[in-house]
Amino acid sequence: MTLEYSFKDIESKWQEKWEISGLHTPNLTDTEKKFYNLTMFSYPSGDKLHIGHWYNYGPADTYARFMKMRGYNVFQPQGFDAFGLPAENYAIKHGVHPSESTQTNINTMRKQLKSIGAMYDWSNEVNTSSVAYYRWTQWLFLKLYEMGLAYQKTAPVNWCPSCSTVLANEQVKEGVCDRCKDVVTKKHLTQWFFKITDYAEELLQCLDNLDWPEKTKQMQRNWIGKSTGASIIFKEAESGSEIEVFTTRPDTIYGATYMVLAPEHPLLSQIVSDDQQQEVEAYIESSKKKSEIERTSLDREKTGVFTGAFAINPINNGNIPIWVADYVVISYGTGAIMAVPSGDERDFEFAEKYNLPIIEVVSKDGKEYGNDHCFSGYGIAINSGQFSGKKTEEVQQLIINQLVERKCGGKKIQYKLHDWLISRQRYWGTPIPVVHCKACGTVPVPADDLPVLLPEDMELSTTYGDELSPLATSETFLHTSCPACNGSVTRDADTMDTFVCSSWYYLRYPNAEYEKGPFDPNGLDWLPVDCYIGGSEHATMHLLYARFITKALRDGGYLNFDEPFTKLYHQGTITKDGAKMSKSRGNTVSPDEFIERYGSDTFRAYLMFMGPFDEGGDWNDKGITGIDRFLKKVWKFCNLPDSQKDPEKTDLQVVHKTIQSVRNNLEEMKFNTSISRLMEFINHFNKNEEIHRDIKQIFIKLLAPVTPHIAEELWQINGNDASVFLENYPDYDPTLCIDDHITIAIQVNGKLRGSVEVAKDIEKENLLSEARSNENVHSHIEGKQIIKEIVVPQRLVNFVVK
Repeated sequence: MTLEYSFKDIESKWQEKWEISGLHTPNLTDTEKKFYNLTMFSYPSGDKLHIGHWYNYGPADTYARFMKMRGYNVFQPQGFDAFGLPAENYAIKHGVHPSESTQTNINTMRKQLKSIGAMYDWSNEVNTSSVAYYRWTQWLFLKLYEMGLAYQKTAPVNWCPSCSTVLANEQVKEGVCDRCKDVVTKKHLTQWFFKITDYAEELLQCLDNLDWPEKTKQMQRNWIGKSTGASIIFKEAESGSEIEVFTTRPDTIYGATYMVLAPEHPLLSQIVSDDQQQEVEAYIESSKKKSEIERTSLDREKTGVFTGAFAINPINNGNIPIWVADYVVISYGTGAIMAVPSGDERDFEFAEKYNLPIIEVVSKDGKEYGNDHCFSGYGIAINSGQFSGKKTEEVQQLIINQLVERKCGGKKIQYKLHDWLISRQRYWGTPIPVVHCKACGTVPVPADDLPVLLPEDMELSTTYGDELSPLATSETFLHTSCPACNGSVTRDADTMDTFVCSSWYYLRYPNAEYEKGPFDPNGLDWLPVDCYIGGSEHATMHLLYARFITKALRDGGYLNFDEPFTKLYHQGTITKDGAKMSKSRGNTVSPDEFIERYGSDTFRAYLMFMGPFDEGGDWNDKGITGIDRFLKKVWKFCNLPDSQKDPEKTDLQVVHKTIQSVRNNLEEMKFNTSISRLMEFINHFNKNEEIHRDIKQIFIKLLAPVTPHIAEELWQINGNDASVFLENYPDYDPTLCIDDHITIAIQVNGKLRGSVEVAKDIEKENLLSEARSNENVHSHIEGKQIIKEIVVPQRLVNFVVK
């Protein structure tokens, strides 16, 4: 019997064998039973994988191996999301070029990823910072530009002074940068945008058909933020300038007692009166120092300034004052609102503070209750001219009809979703393939001239003086000739948001070496991704952007499917001592340390055993020793002598119930309960001195996806030459999963007094006899008259006594 379990020798042995044999390289020409299993790729901005990577990649690999043993042709690639500000800052901190530090970090991470023992197909590795990849990111930009989905405009943008770059709305959390936590300010810059808003409705509607966590789908619904209402055109009383507002409650227009423009509204400077100009300008300046989150907070006291101008209500022709207030933002809606204090809490607070009129226009029952409260519900219209007395739902449509007749508005659908701001003022990213020509204007670089290469002769810094973009300081990069007129031009000096790189990377994996395009049009049968595993923090960024890019490429005729990820699964978070891991708390866990001490199989199995995969668990340094002991028991069990006796029925029932449970749990990614069932299996046979060979073989196959190295070794020790992962995953006999015995509860006068295990098909009289003989039950009925014996089949017996 082989008793020594040397995990270091075993793991290095099988990792080498897998690599040499090409076991993990699927046949990408065979799509009949394809399974594309993908984890979100890692950022090589640091020099090592942390425990969060392992918690994503280890269990995901267990699922991939399980699917392979179920007969699927599994493709599980791996790569690196290598561009971005963190990688650039890491390089600056260590005094090296980003290309050098990134490649060094990738080499380290690749070695660590191989130590996981995952079945990655390294022949299709992707690195988003490689020229071979980012030339096609530039191609993607050009295609969107050709389709009218990429455009440039000057707009107020989120600016992080610490990172010296623009941030998308999704990258600002509670008014601060989600990377460095510095306060975000506003700048007016000319930036590139992708028109994701053109797909707002489809992005919303298609969510219902996705096998995604409901919470994530709801986050996208809320982010897209569909509202149905009306567009209403007010006119400034003196100049006649039109001011459009959007409202979901056109029925309340008779209660509009003032109008509010956002401080950034372009019409503001034209309508402000001379005597109010200085005060308005001062207010506009002060608002620039506040974030949108701060400005729109419901708890914050509302502020504003009267502009001196008035607007005409298009329905009742009443004049209402126009104010500027920062609780209205230009990025949502039209940047202007009709304020109805009786129906909106913010408007009500503002009106009370500045003594503005409050007109009650909706009542829950048609009665007037006065102007000292705000009612935002539906009911009966009051103080609304000819519409008074009607239900507000009916009034909404009647008002919209009048707006259409008077050509001053109509029904409108609006979304909170903004176009995707992709310009970044950093070096380490994909250059935007555009030049700016005085004669020709903005000119895209022809696809045949791609890639536009990053200059390598730059001295990197965290700040670049008056220049917003680092690339603007490189003379060799900046100056070139116009593709249209051959005149002297300057290149666009910004780089793309790294979410552009990751929005299409899943398309590249099945043909990572393809040179004629971003992906092989003849290889689309491997798409979309069948199962995508990663963090829920990407719900309104990466996952939304990938969906948009997929739909845009479909409309461009490049793809034949609608969604990138058929199934989505979010792993949970690993904590330490009940808190999120961080270097500042000193509670981080180094995977390398535990792998050196216990091995990869033990480490990944413990991560899966800690708790439900979608919830995570709390790391305990001592907890891993339990898994270590379990695998040593496994090693001993699988090295027991072969028994020549046929297995007992009870043993076969344990085997097949285990197969049923583990198989079902792995299908649902319930890895912790799968491991629990395997432990129970080993405990059942713990005292055996020999074991039937078939039972050992079944157990090794059950274990294989969870701990692949030890399973391969035990499979070989038990007389098998080929890999265990070429075997079919065990299936169970349903007849052996049925319990022959059941536990019956025994009550006396309705109170539980004991239980008895009996054959499932026991006769009633025999059951009653067994129940009476229970020691505790007997003590409660002895010497008493049994009035009634109640039997609920296969559940309980109740003796009624006196």
